[in-house]
Amino acid sequence: PTSVCNSKCGHRQYMEPIPGDPCCWHCKDCTTYEYRPVDTKCVECPSGTVPGANMTYCMEIPPVYLRYTDAIALAAMAFASLGILATTTTAVIFLKHNDTPVVKASGRELSFVLLLGIFLCYTMTFLLVSKPTKYVCGSQTVGIGFCFSVCYSAILTKTNRISRIFRAGKRTVKRPKFISPESQLIICASLVACQIIVSLIWLLTSPPKAISFYARREDHQLVCEAAIGFAYMIGFSYPIFLVLVCTIYAVITRKIPEAFNESKYIGFTMYTTCIIWAAFVVIYLSTSHNIQVRIATMCFSISLSATVALICMFTPKLYIIIMRPERNVR
Repeated sequence: PTSVCNSKCGHRQYMEPIPGDPCCWHCKDCTTYEYRPVDTKCVECPSGTVPGANMTYCMEIPPVYLRYTDAIALAAMAFASLGILATTTTAVIFLKHNDTPVVKASGRELSFVLLLGIFLCYTMTFLLVSKPTKYVCGSQTVGIGFCFSVCYSAILTKTNRISRIFRAGKRTVKRPKFISPESQLIICASLVACQIIVSLIWLLTSPPKAISFYARREDHQLVCEAAIGFAYMIGFSYPIFLVLVCTIYAVITRKIPEAFNESKYIGFTMYTTCIIWAAFVVIYLSTSHNIQVRIATMCFSISLSATVALICMFTPKLYIIIMRPERNVR
C-alpha cells in the first residue's frame, strides 16, 4: 500500500513533529494572541496587536481614545458650554453695572479674575476630550492646574483680605496694609505664578507625549503619558493646597457680622469644593484601567467646581443687581 504523511494542520494550528518520524506530526492550537510565522510554531503578537485573518502576521488593534462623538464626551461638553454661557452672561452684567455698590463691594478686580478662572475651567473640558498629541498633552499639563489656581488664588486673596480687615478692626482704626485693588491683584498674581513655576518644572522634567497604553491584553488606548498613574495629581497638588487654605480662612471668618456676608458664600464654595474633590480623587484612583472614564470624570469634576464657585460667589450679587436694584445702594 502507498504511504502518506499526516494531513495538513488548520490555519489556527501549528505542526509539532514526532521525533524520528519526519512524516508524522501532532496539530497543536495557537492561543488567541499568537500568529504562525512558520508551520512549526506560533509566536505571541506584540502588545496592541492581534493575529491577522490568515494567522501569518499581526495587525494593530485600532487605538481607543475619548472622542468628541462619544456620549460621555458630549455630555461633558454640553455641561461646559452651559457654564461658559453662564460665565459670559455674568461677566457682561458685571461690566454693565461696574460702578454700582454691589459690584464695587465684591472687589471688582478679583471678581473678574475669578470669572476668568471659572471660564478657563469650563474650556478645559474641550481640551481634555481632544485626541492626545504632544501639544494637547502639554496644554493639559499646564491647564488643569492653571485654571484652578486662578480661581482659588482670587478666592484666597478675598478671604485673606476680609480676615485682615476685621482682625485689624478689633485692634486699631488704622487701615490694614495691602488691601487696595492693586495690592490684591499683585498678591493673586504671585499665587498663580507659583502654579506656573510648578507646571514649567513638570514640563521640563517630564516632556508631554501621547503613548499607547495596554490596561489589558486586548486593549490599545491612546493616552497622554501623564494620564497613567498619578502624574496628573502633580498639577492638582498646588490647587488642592489653595483649597485647603481657603477652607481654613472660611472657617476663621465664619463669625464675621451677617451684614458682611461674602465670607458666608466663600465658606459654602469651599465646603462644597472639598466634597467634590474628595469624590474625584477616589474615582480617579479607582479608574486606572480605563483612561477614558478617568478623563471624563476629570472633565465633570472641573466643571462642577467651576459651577459651585459661579453659583455661590455670583448668584447673590446677580439677584440684587437684576431682581432687587433698590438694594444696590451704598
